[in-house]
Amino acid sequence: MKSYNRVTDIQTDLQSGSVSCVELVEYYLQNIQEKSHLNAFNEVWADEAREKAILIDAKIKSGQAGSLAGIVIALKDNMAYKDHKVSASSKILEGFESLYTATAVERLEKEDAIFIGRTNCDEFAMGASNENSAFGSVKNPHDETKVPGGSSGGSAVAVAADMCHCSLGSDTGGSIRQPAAFNGIYGLKPTYGRISRWGLLAYASSFDQIGPFAKSIEDVALLTSIMSGKDEHDATLLQEPPIDNWSYEGKQKQTFAVMNQAVNHEGLDPEVKASFTRLLEKLESQGHKITYFDFPLLDQMVPTYYVLTTAEASSNLSRYSGMMYGYRSDNATDLESTYIKSRTEGFGPEVKRRIMLGTFVLSSDQYDAYYEKALKVRRIIQDQTDQVLDNADAILLPTTSSPAFGLGEKSKDPVSMYLADLFTVQANLAGNPAISIPVSKTEEGLPLGVQLMTSRGSENDLYSLSRLIEEVNS
Repeated sequence: MKSYNRVTDIQTDLQSGSVSCVELVEYYLQNIQEKSHLNAFNEVWADEAREKAILIDAKIKSGQAGSLAGIVIALKDNMAYKDHKVSASSKILEGFESLYTATAVERLEKEDAIFIGRTNCDEFAMGASNENSAFGSVKNPHDETKVPGGSSGGSAVAVAADMCHCSLGSDTGGSIRQPAAFNGIYGLKPTYGRISRWGLLAYASSFDQIGPFAKSIEDVALLTSIMSGKDEHDATLLQEPPIDNWSYEGKQKQTFAVMNQAVNHEGLDPEVKASFTRLLEKLESQGHKITYFDFPLLDQMVPTYYVLTTAEASSNLSRYSGMMYGYRSDNATDLESTYIKSRTEGFGPEVKRRIMLGTFVLSSDQYDAYYEKALKVRRIIQDQTDQVLDNADAILLPTTSSPAFGLGEKSKDPVSMYLADLFTVQANLAGNPAISIPVSKTEEGLPLGVQLMTSRGSENDLYSLSRLIEEVNS
């Protein structure tokens, strides 16, 4: 069976009868089995996917199928799906089954999407390499000695290795865009509040956003539109209708803002810089304007991000106590030891590190020095980002400072691992939409991506500019 890059191509073949939903599901299941060593899935819902495919085939024949009929989607293992296990790739939620379905997942299901399984991720979405999982590390399909990126590494690999058509991830500081770049696919972090977080296991509530992985900008736009819109369960949502139409007008000259501190950063890999410079030259040669701006807070963004997100994680993860659900230590003897031992044994080292850091910055004698100061810096970052975008159509940056790095290369150096988010955290701190677009490969064949960021609420502009980048780079 051929590999599809667009939902429209699949549905054209479904309507003509040249392929069926059952055949598509079997194709993806076979790929999952053959590529199981990549460790992309924590659980595969094979029988359920087959049964759903039969039903969708019947709906297609009767003309009653939804807009995602026949589209096979994988879910990151931190999204609730009723009567299915969800664990955030953590031992602490061992055996837990969700009692309801996340709003984003429910909206895809209503359009006849077929869910094929839950994907591996860094535990509670905390990581940049997908090595912090109770289910083991995920491998990059382009080079199995390299990481796939994190925290949504399993979802990115599932799409890149053709184990599903699209997938969902969550992005707190780059957890969709970084693995998208490392795997050579598209990954979108929508505007904060674009997609409901109801049913997403929280890491940092003022940062987390659900978003799609896909092989085309059209599919990114389609899935985002379906998942968007008001939801009574999430008070942080934008109070506006979902974006359901966009068009690329082409020819118009655009202005792209480039951060001096990023392109001249000492940590920027030479091949990443060369690829990015070539793209800038192509844009200028076709009449588009490149402006450069100073952003002195670049080196403060990662510390600000980790102070705030760990503080929120300390609060959000306090609910996992071993008392109500999930893992409970067999060594506990009383109430206090149940809390201590269950959390000590149930959480992995990176999650414990971030809980302790978050608890520290929220402590009464450190609150003003760290948490309150980080909130002020976040506001400055938001304001300065807005100022840049007042004079440009988009901010253009490399998605990552390097290609995919080796498994185990940074796992013993947390600070080095945290800096993998250097170019992606700005969009989360400011709340802006940002997308990673595949643009080239290194001499070793590792994918490289560029990141576009536009003003809050302007996903339509982001899609059009992404198409422009595609055309210029082709």
